Amino acid sequence: MMRKIWIMVIALLIAAINVNAQSKAKTEKATFGMGCFWCTEAIFQQLKGVKKVESGYSGGTVSNPTYEDVSSGQTGHAEVIQVTYDPAVISYKDLLEVFWKMHDATTLNRQGADVGTQYRSVIFYSNADQKALAEKYKNELNAQNAFGKPVVTQIAPLKNFYKAEDYHQNYYKLNGSQPYCRIVIKPKMDKLEKIFKDKLK
Repeated sequence: MMRKIWIMVIALLIAAINVNAQSKAKTEKATFGMGCFWCTEAIFQQLKGVKKVESGYSGGTVSNPTYEDVSSGQTGHAEVIQVTYDPAVISYKDLLEVFWKMHDATTLNRQGADVGTQYRSVIFYSNADQKALAEKYKNELNAQNAFGKPVVTQIAPLKNFYKAEDYHQNYYKLNGSQPYCRIVIKPKMDKLEKIFKDKLK
């Protein structure tokens, strides 16, 4: 009798481990640049289905760049975020919608007061499906003249993602009372809640 119970317990544990592994395997990643990564990270962290958001650098020629390196504008990297998400809860298309509606995709190498190639509007795709969806969405926006000006978002393959220094991670959550957060990020969060209330955690 005891042996049967132990066999059942072991079987249940194995089943639980398999379910957990399958759940992790179902996550996908998306990489976006839309100006300062503090703002971008704060926005995507609020979305249902998003498991993790990391701030970092991508699109340049220097390996393992520092914030100072990227800020010089000489490395070719953009400030980006990498989103780990559950496609069963939120689709890549949904993420693209948030991406385009939450920043100015018509300004080249600039978001507000942040100027330089490191602040460019960019989508780094990880596979052919992401590339096709991003290009289709961008073409539709331009065909509709959705913003009154052409969308200049760069769409490029993801080659490397370098995680930014620890003090850049969860910046808004940890520093919400700082002037930059209150003046620049908080209005974006208010806009997010107004437009995408049904998609928020």
